[in-house]
Amino acid sequence: MHNRQIISGTGLLLAGVLALAIIIIANAVFTSLRIDLTENRLFTLSQGSVNIITALDEPVTLDFYFSAKLLADLPQLRNYGNRVRDLLEEFAAKSGGAIRLSIIDPEPFSEQEDQAVASGLQGVSVNAAGDRAYFGLVGSNATDDEAIIAFFQATREAALEYDITKLIYNLANPDKRVVGVISRLPLFGDPATGTSQPWAIVDVMREFFTVRDLGTELTEIAADVDVLMLVHPKELTQETLYAIDQYLLTGGKGLIFVDPLAEADATQADPANPFVMPELSSDLNVLLDAWGISMASDKIAADAQLAMRVQTSSQRGPVEANYLPWLRITEAFLSADDFSTSELKLIHVGTAGIIEQQEGSALEFTPLIQSSAQSMPMERDLVLFQRDPNVMLAAFAAANQQQTLAVRLNGTAQTAYPDGLVTDEDAAAPPASDQATQGELNVILVADTDILADIFWTRRQNFFGIDIPQTIANNGDFVINALENLAGNTDLISLRSRGEFSRPFTKVEAIRREAERQFRDQEQQLQARLDETERKIVELQQERGEGDLLLSPAQQRAIENFRLEQVKTRKELRAVQHELQKNIDRLGAQLKFFNIALLPLMIILFAIVLGIFRSRRMG
Repeated sequence: MHNRQIISGTGLLLAGVLALAIIIIANAVFTSLRIDLTENRLFTLSQGSVNIITALDEPVTLDFYFSAKLLADLPQLRNYGNRVRDLLEEFAAKSGGAIRLSIIDPEPFSEQEDQAVASGLQGVSVNAAGDRAYFGLVGSNATDDEAIIAFFQATREAALEYDITKLIYNLANPDKRVVGVISRLPLFGDPATGTSQPWAIVDVMREFFTVRDLGTELTEIAADVDVLMLVHPKELTQETLYAIDQYLLTGGKGLIFVDPLAEADATQADPANPFVMPELSSDLNVLLDAWGISMASDKIAADAQLAMRVQTSSQRGPVEANYLPWLRITEAFLSADDFSTSELKLIHVGTAGIIEQQEGSALEFTPLIQSSAQSMPMERDLVLFQRDPNVMLAAFAAANQQQTLAVRLNGTAQTAYPDGLVTDEDAAAPPASDQATQGELNVILVADTDILADIFWTRRQNFFGIDIPQTIANNGDFVINALENLAGNTDLISLRSRGEFSRPFTKVEAIRREAERQFRDQEQQLQARLDETERKIVELQQERGEGDLLLSPAQQRAIENFRLEQVKTRKELRAVQHELQKNIDRLGAQLKFFNIALLPLMIILFAIVLGIFRSRRMG
C-alpha cells in the first residue's frame, strides 16, 4: 500500500511536469497556429497585407507602446492591446525578418515615456495622480521617415489590420502618387466663410497621395499628375475643359464627380435677381457627349428600397419617413467584380444623378454603383422645392429598373474639340499639331458630389479629449480605392471594411417597409375622409341664417353625426398607425423566444428523455 502511494504521487508529479513542459513548448513553438472562425476572418492577415510585407525592400521598424500596467484596470483597452500585440507579432512573423517589432511598456517619468511623447503619441490620463497611459505605434524606415498611430481606438477594431498595413505601406513607399484636384466645392476649406479646415476626404487622401489643388482656371495639366480628380465641374472655362480633354486622351486617369443637385454647393442667389435659383448642378456634357455618355441635369435617382430614414413633421408630430433622394447603397448594389467596390459594404449618396450610355458609344460601360429596381428618375425641381418626404412618396412610382449612379469607362474615345480650342478671340484657330483627336479613356464617373461631404460618411467622436472622426459608411474607402486602382495599386483595397459598419435586421426592415406602404395607402384614404367630414361640419355651421344664434335641430343632428364620424375616422387612423409596429413586435417576440427560451427548453426535454431512457434500461 505504501509503495502504491509513492508510485501514485510520483505519477501525479510527473504528469504535472509533463503538462507544464507541453504548455511551455506550445507557447514557444505553436503560438502562430490558430483557427479563425469569425465571419469576416478579422484575425487572419489578408493577401493584400501579405503582398505588401513580403515585398518590402528595406526593413521597417515598429515600436509598439502599450502601458499594460496602467491600463490593467481598463479591461476593454487591456484586451484590445493584447489583440494589437498579437496582430503585430503576426505581421513580424509573416515578413521574414523585414519587420522589426519592439513592444514597450512606458512607465511614468521613464525614458520610454519621453520617446513616446517625442514621437507624437497621444497619452491619456488614467488615475488621480495624473499618470498617462500610451497605446500607439511608431514606425520608421531605413531613411528615418516616421509614421505613427497616435492611439489605437477600440471603435476602429474592425479596421485594425488596414491601419497597420497602411502605416507599413506608407513607410515602404515614401514617394506618393500625385492626385490633382479641380473642384468648385470647398474641399480644401472655404476662404469666403473663414473656414480653413478641409473636408475629411482630403485628409484621408493625403495619407496615401500628394494632393494638389489645381484651381479651376488652367490651360494645361502637369505631366506628373497621376490621377485627375474632378469635382462639381460647373462654369469651367473652355481652356480648362480643353486641358482636361487632352489630359484624359493622352494617358491620364480621371475620377470625375458630377451632380444634378449638389447639396454641398453653398452658392447664393444673385442679389439683383433674388427670385432666380442659383445653379447647383454640374454635368460636364461637353466631354460626356463626345464619349457617348449622358447624365440628365433635371433627373435624380429616387429609391424606395434604399432610401435613408429621416425625421420629419406631420399632423401626428415628429415621425420617421423614407427620404427617397438620399440612398444607403448596400453591397448587393455595388459591383463585386471591380477593385474599387468589391470589398465595400455601404455607401451613402445624396440626390444623385443617373448615368446612361448613348446609342453608338464605343466605350466599355461598367456600372459600379446602382440603385435597386424599386427606383425611378424623379424630377429635380420636385426635390429642390419640395423637401417633404411624404409628398415625394406620394409621387413615387417604381420604374422596375436599376439606375446607374457610378460607372467605369474604358476604351477609345473621341475628343470634344475636333476643330481645336475655339475661343472668342481667335475663332478660326486651327488645331494644334500635337492635339490628340482620340485616345484610350480610363475614367471612373460618379453622378454625385455629396458622396464626398462629411455629413454623409463621417461622425466626430470625443475620446479622452481627442476629436476622432468615426466613419459610418464606405464613401472614403470608395474614393481611395478608385484613386489607387487608377494609379496602379490594389494591395490595400482588399483590406478596407473587413468589418461591417452595421448589421441591420433585413427581415425587420422588409416588414417595416411593407407595413409603411400599406399604412400610407390607408392613411391617405382615412385622412381624405376626415378632411371631407370636417369640411361638411364647417359648411353646416356656416348655413345658419344671418342673425341666427342657434342651429336648427336638423343641423345640430347632422353636425353631431359628422362629429361621430370624425371620431370614428380618427380611431381608425390611430389603429392603422399601431398596425405599422404590430408585425415587427410579433417578430421580435419570436426572436426573443428562440434566443432565450428555445435552447433551454430543448436541453430540458433532452435531459428528461435521456433520464426516462436510462431508467427503463436499468429496470
